Amino acid sequence: MKVIPLGTSSGKPTLKRNVSATAVVREGEWLLFDCGEGTQTQIQRAGLSPNRLAAIFITHLHGDHFNGLAGLLSTMALDRRERGLTLIGPPGMREYLDTLARLKILFVNYPLEVRELGGRSRGTSEEVGREPADPRARESGLGVVHEAPEYVVYARPIDHRIFALGYRVEERPRPGRFDLERARALGVPEGPMFGLLQSGNDVELPDGSVAHSSDVLGPARPGKVIAYCTDTRPCAAAIELARDADLLIHEATYTEDLSAEAREFGHSTAAQAARVAAESGARRLLLTHFSTRYADVTPLLEEAAVTFRETTIANDLVELEV
Repeated sequence: MKVIPLGTSSGKPTLKRNVSATAVVREGEWLLFDCGEGTQTQIQRAGLSPNRLAAIFITHLHGDHFNGLAGLLSTMALDRRERGLTLIGPPGMREYLDTLARLKILFVNYPLEVRELGGRSRGTSEEVGREPADPRARESGLGVVHEAPEYVVYARPIDHRIFALGYRVEERPRPGRFDLERARALGVPEGPMFGLLQSGNDVELPDGSVAHSSDVLGPARPGKVIAYCTDTRPCAAAIELARDADLLIHEATYTEDLSAEAREFGHSTAAQAARVAAESGARRLLLTHFSTRYADVTPLLEEAAVTFRETTIANDLVELEV
C-alpha cells in the first residue's frame, strides 16, 4: 500500500496545501478518506483514476472534510462511471446528497451505496459497525464497516466537537514466500501450477501425486495496517484504531503552546499526536491537518519527534510507501 495526501491544511486551503483528503492506494484500486473542497483536482494531479476508486470514507461533516464530495460524485457521472461506489460516514450525508439531487445540483448515474454509521448528531459515544471476528479488535470496540477480499476497514467514534469517525485499514494476511527450489524438487512444472501454489492451493502433478501449498510456502505474512484519525482530541479510540499500525495518520493542528485552543476546538497538538503514536505501538506517524498560521510546519515536526522519532510531515501529493 501507499498513502498520497491530497490535502493537509486545516479549515481552509493555502497556496501550498489543500484541505483534508487522503488516498490509500492498493493494487488495482484505491480508497479516499475525506473529501474537502478541491479534492477532485488533487486526484488528477496525483495521477489517480476515479474509475478505480472503490470507496469513500468521511470522518465528519465539517466543510474542509466534506465540501468536495458532491463535485467529485458528479464528475464521475459526467465521465460515465459504471462501477459501483461505496460511501461511508456519519449521519446526515444522505440527506445532504438527496437535497442536492432534488435541486438538480448533484447527478449520479452509477450504483452508489450510502452507509451512515451509527451515532447521534451531537454525541461521540456510540460504537459503530458490526462486531469483527478478530477477538482483539472486538475487545477494543472496533467495528467492521467495509470488507473486501484483500482488506477490512474498521471505524470508531473519536473526540471532536461534532460526531466524527476514525478509520483503520487492515490488510488480510498474505501467503508466505514461495520456495522456488522446493517446488522444483517436488516436480512441479513451471507455469500455472506455480501460481496456484502461491495462492494457497494444492495441485495434482502429472504423475498423479499432489503438491501441497504448505510444502512450498513459508509462514503467512501479516498485512499492512493504516489508521486515519482526524479531526480529534487525543483519545482512547484513536489509540485503539492505531494499535500496532504500520502507519498512523493523525492530525496536528497546533503546537503545544496552543493546547488550550486545541482542546476547545476539538483538535490535537503535534506533541499529543506523537503520544498517541507511542501509546498505540504504531511504527510510523504521519502528521497532517495543519493550521494555516504555520507557513513553516517544521516546529510541529520537531515537537512530535521529541516523543516519537519516526514522525513525518504530510505534504500534498508526496507519496509515502507503507
